[in-house]
Amino acid sequence: MNLSEDFWDDRYKNKDIGWDLGEISAPLKAYFDQLTNKDLKILIPGGGNSYEAEYLHHQGFKNIYVVDLSKTALNNIKRRVPSFPSAHLIQQNFFDLEMSFDFLIEQTFFCALNPALRPAYSSKASELLNKNGLIVGLLFDIPLNSDKPPFGGDKKEYIGYFIPHFEIVILEPALNSHPSRNGTELFFKLRKRH
Repeated sequence: MNLSEDFWDDRYKNKDIGWDLGEISAPLKAYFDQLTNKDLKILIPGGGNSYEAEYLHHQGFKNIYVVDLSKTALNNIKRRVPSFPSAHLIQQNFFDLEMSFDFLIEQTFFCALNPALRPAYSSKASELLNKNGLIVGLLFDIPLNSDKPPFGGDKKEYIGYFIPHFEIVILEPALNSHPSRNGTELFFKLRKRH
């Protein structure tokens, strides 16, 4: 299953983006609202329309980066948020990225990847994060599709992918999910192992 740049760009061009809430998800907004260091370097991989990046930018965070294969998705952010730095919108494969970050925000990217890539995601995320770096975000807590994204999973499965590289700080059912996802999401916070 090759989910190429064209595959993702066509999804955005055709607005075939059923996972897109059209707004920041409440669990992530609540988490962001308690962050005080506006200089944190934050990556949103597979960010798509990235309402999270938009929200953080408007809250005064200066080092927000979005990486996505879809040029259309990145252009959508630039159109909505003209003041967002163009250099922070990176059209590239997450696995080819060579930068370092304090935070990685997970919102639908992990569950869009072919499940065979999940161990590689965990390894790459660890590589991209600075010492004590964090992944914070949401994962689907239901089976979902087996032949196309989004791909689901469950807590036990996810722990298996992350435990080699991360300490599990939180991995629990999200309490304030969007109504369309109520009862189907896990909120998680992982700290990079030394």
